[in-house]
Amino acid sequence: MSVPHLPPTAEALIADGTTVEIRPIATSDREAVLDLHANRMSAESRRLRFFGASRTAPRLAAERLCGAGRPGLLALGAWAGDDLVGEADCEILDDRPDAAELALAVADDWHRRGVATLLLEYLVHAARGRGVRVLEADTLAGNRAVHRVFADLGLPVHRRLEQGEIRVRVPLDEADEHYREAVDERGRRADVASLGPLLRPASVAVVGASRRPGSVGQTVLRKIREGGFAGPVWAVNPRAEEVAGERAYPSVRALPAIPDLVVLAVPAAVVAGVAEECGRAGVRALVVLTAGLGQGESRQLMRACRRYSMRLVGPNSLGVAQTDPDVRLDAEFGGAFPLPGSAGVAVQSGGVGIALLERLAWLGIGVSGFVSLGDKYDVSGNDLLQWWEGDGRTDLALLHLESFGSPRAFARTARRVTRKLPVLTVDAGRSPAGRRGAASHTAAAATPTVTREALFRQAGITAAHSIDELVGTAALLHAQPLPAPRGAVAVVSNAGGIGILAADACTDTGLLLPELAPDLLESLPDGAAARNPVDTTAAVGPAELARCLKALERGGTVDALLVCLVPTALTTTAERDPVRALLDGPARRRIPVAAVLLDQQVPVRYLTCADGGLLPVYCDTVAAARALAHARDRARWLAEPFAAEADAPGCDPKAARSMVDAYLAANPDGGWLDPVSTADLLDCYGLPLITSVWAPDEHTAVAAAEGLRGLGHGGEVALKAYWPGQVHKSAAGAVRTGLATDSQVRDVFREFGERFGRRLSGAVVQPMAAPGVELLAGVVQDRVFGPLVVLGMGGTAADVLADRAARLAPLTEHDLTTMVTELRGAPLLLGHQGAPPADLAAVRDVLARLSRLAADLPQLVEADLNPLIARPAGAVCVDARVRLEPRPSFDPYLRRLRRPAATQEA
Repeated sequence: MSVPHLPPTAEALIADGTTVEIRPIATSDREAVLDLHANRMSAESRRLRFFGASRTAPRLAAERLCGAGRPGLLALGAWAGDDLVGEADCEILDDRPDAAELALAVADDWHRRGVATLLLEYLVHAARGRGVRVLEADTLAGNRAVHRVFADLGLPVHRRLEQGEIRVRVPLDEADEHYREAVDERGRRADVASLGPLLRPASVAVVGASRRPGSVGQTVLRKIREGGFAGPVWAVNPRAEEVAGERAYPSVRALPAIPDLVVLAVPAAVVAGVAEECGRAGVRALVVLTAGLGQGESRQLMRACRRYSMRLVGPNSLGVAQTDPDVRLDAEFGGAFPLPGSAGVAVQSGGVGIALLERLAWLGIGVSGFVSLGDKYDVSGNDLLQWWEGDGRTDLALLHLESFGSPRAFARTARRVTRKLPVLTVDAGRSPAGRRGAASHTAAAATPTVTREALFRQAGITAAHSIDELVGTAALLHAQPLPAPRGAVAVVSNAGGIGILAADACTDTGLLLPELAPDLLESLPDGAAARNPVDTTAAVGPAELARCLKALERGGTVDALLVCLVPTALTTTAERDPVRALLDGPARRRIPVAAVLLDQQVPVRYLTCADGGLLPVYCDTVAAARALAHARDRARWLAEPFAAEADAPGCDPKAARSMVDAYLAANPDGGWLDPVSTADLLDCYGLPLITSVWAPDEHTAVAAAEGLRGLGHGGEVALKAYWPGQVHKSAAGAVRTGLATDSQVRDVFREFGERFGRRLSGAVVQPMAAPGVELLAGVVQDRVFGPLVVLGMGGTAADVLADRAARLAPLTEHDLTTMVTELRGAPLLLGHQGAPPADLAAVRDVLARLSRLAADLPQLVEADLNPLIARPAGAVCVDARVRLEPRPSFDPYLRRLRRPAATQEA
């Protein structure tokens, strides 16, 4: 039996970190269902479940759940290996199709491990997809376990006592942000529990530890021992009795005890077999250093990891390291053991990881933990963010991610974590080519770069474009306070040229350089300029510079200082060196300070100041300005109030889904909707399309024009030719505007017929819209990232202007505002050169409705509203296109472990 709105199978973590498989119960599961109720539940559990001690109840339950002819039944099971350990079902009531009767059963030895709650989360999603608005259940008053499950679910629960039984009602319409937060918290706790054996193991084994010096396996074994790991470490090599002076065991089963963590450095052909052996023995975590696994080997590896609840780092991993003094695990074959500290580092590329650790060590920034994710079959950046969030040691996260398996889950986690600590990443895999040949302006805008930037922006992640930029920004955030969100900077230099370069660099990154008070000159040498940038002249000494910096710090005009110094012949003695103003002063002031020393040979380093604090010093003005801009962006993000999901009242998703289902039933491969269907679908979401009439022939077109001229600007109409598969109307010469007479309409329709021949299906007649600011608004569904909402300057030059803002749906109320204001063309909307401002509330409403449309209909792969004309009173779309494709409907926030394509079952 399949369950709509759910995948055929999903794997997820329960509270103790164990992996279970969630899938619909099928006819073939009859014996497993019977075994669950008859043998894996005690007599007391059966009494609470069936309200009595009937011997036939387990058999009847199996027949009900696995029999045929019950279309209103939704039944899900939780499997651990081959064992059914729990089931949850609901059956839609005949007289109330918006309500369903709920039942739960969990094996006794799996109680209090989160099985019932996980099943309920999946059942809630499936029931809502079937139109169920409330789940109901009869329970005994003494069934405390099931009442605790309901209470902890995160949904409102209504109880009514009736003759010793409690009638429970759980409304599903209120599965809102509070419910999502409850699901997130359960997911976080389960994730952290599963990662314990990997990141805080009590014992470790290295399988493939070779007798050959310099081999990967022996190197990792030596580093674990020499790093001071607190627990036992064993070598496994069936062809050796001793490795590096230590006893070697022939197999994992032969070890004195079961290790928490096993590191695999074996040939690709035997990785899956070793993983199976580890799983059967009870190992809970694997780090696979081996690269080059084939798809079959990858599938077998993942099958073993999921079956036996083992978390996996790799394959193709450099290894892992934890500097916690209670652990001190160095299970990697990179460079030296990382310097202990508070930065969490996760990378996909081993080479990037080595380079990043070296730069951090040179700076003196220590690491709380390092994980080389490799091919990232299982453990991902999302897992590590959740670990660092609560490990009590990490205050800075650095990521290098080349791909995203579950980007919306990652964004939701990152949005929470970045409130507590900075999360920095290298934006790898940017594509300047974008999507050439896209069939709509919205799709053309949704390049991989735009989509990733939207993810990072909404999650509050600081995205650098290089390792040097990442480390430079980390140096500032690690040692200096954040600036105020305004981002006003004072540039102070002892040479006018370097000051101008620094000012240009600041302006290029969007930092402000306000004018400064002229009394600043009182602390500077003759000839100094107190403008911004401040030119202190080459004669400035440390005392004068220190007074200048102190005045700027306390003046309240700026939010950060950028001090740029060059060596001069006037400052050759230590007493006259202006750098002393930085060394002798405090490192942490009221506002952040960054310095640039042009004679410095390394990209960034720290100066240790008189108070023991650290001041970041850069060799280049651009690097310093970018670090300050990233700090300003983080300050702005933290200053944003919590914003609820954007509201779009009056939508009719049920009618929209019916239209989509009907179209895809008739067109299994999908395609572009015709103008009438496009208007009908967008009307379900209240999107403001201009009045349009479909005209299959010239007589209908003339009649429609007569009726629409009174609505049109200047009494004129537009005629737009249409044929299936049409791409850009204007480029094809299929649009004529400003038609004032019947003869003009007739002539244009005939011209379309002659020009497009048998392709022509008809034309759309519309009243001419009043002028306004032309915008582009639309949606594109990315198969990995999900729906992306785009807003930009529109019209026929939309792709040339490339002035756009994008956010992943669902949008928040804050997104609606920032998407408008961050456009370069925003002044046109705000009232440029005396023109009246556009109705921004109407533009925001369009974005909110597009967001809801995109979130409700995953089959809508493109929607293009161009142009959307924003006027002083309202906004109206005069042309829209929609493309549908068959896509599964699945809640991206449901808890589940991802499966990369290379590991999916054939």
